[in-house]
Amino acid sequence: MKDKAQNRPLLIGIAGGTGSGKTLVSRRIYDELGSEQVAIIEQDSYYRDQSDIPLDDRNNRNYDHPSAFDFELMRIQIQELMEGRLVKVPVYNYKTHTRKKRRRVIKDHIVIILEGILTLFDPGIRALMDIKVYIDTPSDTRFIRRLNRDTKERGRDIESVIKQYQESVRPMHNQFVEATKAYADIIIPGGGYNNVAVDLLKTKVASLLNERK
Repeated sequence: MKDKAQNRPLLIGIAGGTGSGKTLVSRRIYDELGSEQVAIIEQDSYYRDQSDIPLDDRNNRNYDHPSAFDFELMRIQIQELMEGRLVKVPVYNYKTHTRKKRRRVIKDHIVIILEGILTLFDPGIRALMDIKVYIDTPSDTRFIRRLNRDTKERGRDIESVIKQYQESVRPMHNQFVEATKAYADIIIPGGGYNNVAVDLLKTKVASLLNERK
């Protein structure tokens, strides 16, 4: 009889500062193994719902502090996925800082990638991970990427992005995000464009999957 650990999905945590390249690294693993085998879960899905707070107040909240995330729900759902159960992951609306009514259903994948700025922060979630990755990218590169993303994809204006970066994103990165690098098994400088490091990561994933077969 096979050990239960051999039957459960492989959990990969990919952390790093905003705009570091976490999504690109995740997508490269996803593209390598295919959608039938890999599910990517964004930590942003677990932002706490702010619908009970006036919109002006929501815009001034600190969304880079650990308290902005519902780690308890994240931990429960990741554990359920590890046990082979179906989960309904929240869908977050960045413009209104609320959770949408619809949920994203995830089940039956052999690789789960959890990516976000603080995916290595919670000890309980870290304990479930088979591979812990930190994407280490220079701050100026990360800021430019965030500025482009937030203005083009999330309906933000330049002034608000700069203000948020100065008041919360940068100090929270220095205080909380950077510290999680110490928990990483693999550190990838530069993100998804570091072909050598990403290829090594994909090789490790393939090796662990072969062991379980």
